[in-house]
Amino acid sequence: MTAGGPVTANGPVTANGPVAPGQTMLALCGGTIVTSLDPPEVTDADLVLAGDRVLAAGTAPRGAVRRDATGTLIVPGAVCAHHHLYSALARGMPFRLAAPADFTEILQRVWWRLDRALDEASIRASALTAGLEALLAGTTTIVDHHASPNAIDGSLDIIADALASLGLRCVLCYEVTDRDGSRRARAGIAENLRFLAANRPLARGMMGAHASFTMSDETLAACVDGARQAAVGIHIHVAEDAADNRDALARCGRTAAARLHRAGVITGQALLAHCVHVTGPEIELAGRAGATVVCNPRSNMNNAVGHSPFTLRSGRVALGTDGIGGDMIAESQAGFFRAREESLAVPPRWPLTRLAAGAAFAGRASGEPLLGTLQPGAPADLVILDYPAPAPLTAAGLAGHWIFGLTARCVRDVYVAGDRVVAGGQSTRLDAAALAAGSSAEAARLWARLEGIAPHTYAPGGRRSR
Repeated sequence: MTAGGPVTANGPVTANGPVAPGQTMLALCGGTIVTSLDPPEVTDADLVLAGDRVLAAGTAPRGAVRRDATGTLIVPGAVCAHHHLYSALARGMPFRLAAPADFTEILQRVWWRLDRALDEASIRASALTAGLEALLAGTTTIVDHHASPNAIDGSLDIIADALASLGLRCVLCYEVTDRDGSRRARAGIAENLRFLAANRPLARGMMGAHASFTMSDETLAACVDGARQAAVGIHIHVAEDAADNRDALARCGRTAAARLHRAGVITGQALLAHCVHVTGPEIELAGRAGATVVCNPRSNMNNAVGHSPFTLRSGRVALGTDGIGGDMIAESQAGFFRAREESLAVPPRWPLTRLAAGAAFAGRASGEPLLGTLQPGAPADLVILDYPAPAPLTAAGLAGHWIFGLTARCVRDVYVAGDRVVAGGQSTRLDAAALAAGSSAEAARLWARLEGIAPHTYAPGGRRSR
């Protein structure tokens, strides 16, 4: 074998030790393998899996089960580092209110009405629908930020069970906020802590929090205490809109990021979504803390909130969709073009480094440091793409193929923890047509409930708007 796949007198070994006696080795033969996105590493070889791990990229050993991957491109599974799965049933949703004039009104009239309409059935249908779409687009890990103020208890279990049934890896949290009252804020913290105490093979948790502008000092402190107790980070929106800073300045004379830092939110385990309205010192602050920032380019453009300066930075800067599907190929391409519009200095490797940062975060949260690579010992989370490259595909040129050639339509097979969960562009776990029919019916029921829910009255400053 070549490329990092040692074989001893006792048989093949992985980074985690010898292949167990009787354990099946699977060889995906004849493809071009991207073993790393950052730095880009590409090799023409067989990819050998042993159980839920990558064994090697080299020559398939005798006795391995062989599957043909001739002419394909094999890449690490993508990570969506900030998602809202509950938004999946909102497409085409009727809207009869006055059009929102700013970001706060988008929340009040759309998303804070939708989350109050969610129940167990719609939470499950949303997770299944969005999860399947993510898998079919080559996304194998979802970092989700959930809210359902009238169905808090057990909501993370519903999502985790739905994603597990699809074969997805995930990092989940419940969005703690004071906008629906202190009792629900306490229930959100309890839901996070309850879920964090569970032991699930492919699911991990964080402490979730909405944003500075919907959280009192007491609730923020309780989230920090809970996160410390569970030894996890906090997943929170930061300065997505200028209203977050205006609120923080009125509360304590500091910006949102400064308030969160003072409260102990911004740590090396933290996941900071958006960070659009941040200053140079705040950028440096997040960097020194080792926090991961998640840019959501398409969502920011859709909400007209601005453009995160972190897209032009290096380090722990990942990508998410903020609920606009689970297609990280499309998100990375859109983000690249938006960043490139800002500066021609943005290198073609931008999408690869951002996706690698998201995988690195999910790996740290999951105790899987090699997640997002196809190196020996890495989790066998991978995507086989039908991509007959029209030009030589090398490490130096991978970014160009990624930006200008790949789409989710290329996805043929998807493996998570060594299990083939998508084969030939179809789920191996469930009937997609039946799921779509059930989700459509559930969406209709959700929309009917939504008709009776008025715009939320919570506004920045903790006040109730008219």
